[in-house]
Amino acid sequence: MAYAVITSGSKQYRVTVGDVLTVDRLPELEKDGEVTFDKVLLVEDGEATKVGTPVVDGAKVTAQVLDAEARGAKGVAFKFKRRKGFHKKKGFRAALTKVKITAINA
Repeated sequence: MAYAVITSGSKQYRVTVGDVLTVDRLPELEKDGEVTFDKVLLVEDGEATKVGTPVVDGAKVTAQVLDAEARGAKGVAFKFKRRKGFHKKKGFRAALTKVKITAINA
């Protein structure tokens, strides 16, 4: 089974065809559009493994955009100073993009 290791948003993902990923928001994409990941670090096709230095030349991973503006789970940033009565609570939700891997080209 073929797989690849790609980089998106300073994170690395191990992907195979058919995987659904949630990556950091990719700007200027529309639902049902297509995105290509050019930073492929490793490609395994079942017989041979190509390891990049730092990327594999000519390798691309193509994905279909399922949701261009997904939101992550709510996180909480809480600050306090002991014995001072200072409390500060702030929430946030990460902006994400959902993609489905359609092809791995080595």
